[in-house]
Amino acid sequence: MIILKKIEAIIKPFKLDEVKEALNDVGVSGLTVFEVKGFGRQKGHTELYRGAEYVVDFLPKIKLEFIVEDENLDVVIDTIKNSAQTGRIGDGKIFVSNIEEIIRIRTGEKNSDAI
Repeated sequence: MIILKKIEAIIKPFKLDEVKEALNDVGVSGLTVFEVKGFGRQKGHTELYRGAEYVVDFLPKIKLEFIVEDENLDVVIDTIKNSAQTGRIGDGKIFVSNIEEIIRIRTGEKNSDAI
């Protein structure tokens, strides 16, 4: 039985193209991209606009979501880490969860055939 995993990765926006190309190189055939805002340890920062200071609480990030077979999981995680890392705070996170079932709406294909 093939085990499927869902990867959710939060990365810095300027790293999107690099991460996408690296994932393509290791065989990730499709992904969903979201523009999101959030904060972790990075917290936010203060900016100046027309002489007034204000706090930017939520920072722009990119969220990637896609499904991989369990046998490819380690390669995919290493690929994301290596291509998204800057070495500075706010590089992001990778979340991995189990997928029970996938169904392609158009054809009715299931699981690995539906990826």
